[in-house]
Amino acid sequence: MPQPPRPTIDDVRAAAERIAPYVHRTPVHTCRSIDAMTRASLAFKCDNFQKCGAFKIRGATNAVFSLTDEEAARGVVTHSSGNHAAALSLAGSWRGIQVYVVMPSDAPAIKQAAVRSYGGQITFCEPTLAARQSTADQIIERTGATLIHPYDDHRIIAGQGTAALELLEDRPNLDVIVTPVGGGGLLSGTLIAAKALKPGIRVIAVEPARVDDAYRSMQSGRIEPNERIDTIADGLRTTLGEKTLPIIRELVDDIVLVDEHEIAAALRVVLERMKIVIEPSSAVPLAALLSGKLDLSGQRVGIHFGGGNVDLDKLPAILAT
Repeated sequence: MPQPPRPTIDDVRAAAERIAPYVHRTPVHTCRSIDAMTRASLAFKCDNFQKCGAFKIRGATNAVFSLTDEEAARGVVTHSSGNHAAALSLAGSWRGIQVYVVMPSDAPAIKQAAVRSYGGQITFCEPTLAARQSTADQIIERTGATLIHPYDDHRIIAGQGTAALELLEDRPNLDVIVTPVGGGGLLSGTLIAAKALKPGIRVIAVEPARVDDAYRSMQSGRIEPNERIDTIADGLRTTLGEKTLPIIRELVDDIVLVDEHEIAAALRVVLERMKIVIEPSSAVPLAALLSGKLDLSGQRVGIHFGGGNVDLDKLPAILAT
């Protein structure tokens, strides 16, 4: 069966209108001391202040409110142990529908609690991708629920693109946007929105060197799985999807790799200089600039802080990386 056309700027604009009653329009912050460190003018899109503490609520809300009434009545299902699971549960509660969440048996208790607090119904499975998918398939067969993939879904991609839409409305003179990449939903949405609104803008992705699947997939043209996932940027451990890879290969200007020490150092700079809490995955784009691996001297740069859901008990160990 042929795939539907990928999202366009019209889909992103429609998503922005659809989710506006439910999610925050997050602020754009600046920091003169970090500008001096990078020799650039930085504008930080702060989705760490978003509902659920991350940008994931954008795509989840767009997906849930894109459903027909008939589809909504059967509920939705996803497999996720992270921000998407909580975001979909919250969005489902707003529409009054059942959300089934498949989580690995070793999912952190705090994430399980977040899903339950928003009304999500958890089904545990073995901690493998195959087990997640097969368990979700069983729920779909039993309930008729609609699968909402964490990132490889056009409704999710369009929803995540609303962050870039807002950023360019607030800062239309940007030369570059730098964003992290994991599964590619945020990056794909950013590319679609930014390149349509401002064709000359560059969009650069950054990922941890330990989970460099996007970098390798760009070279090979096919999805390259991660052989290891031991990065402090836990939100970026996923691999690209069948829908996100083609968008990224066509539109992204570059993908830069940073190491664990550089991510931790960038996180410390944000905590010390900006006095806001972000998760390690959000520090990845800034790490590329602070380390010198990405030189954007003299340019106006948008940087996406994707979320602020860091385990504070683990923060000292993360900063010591």
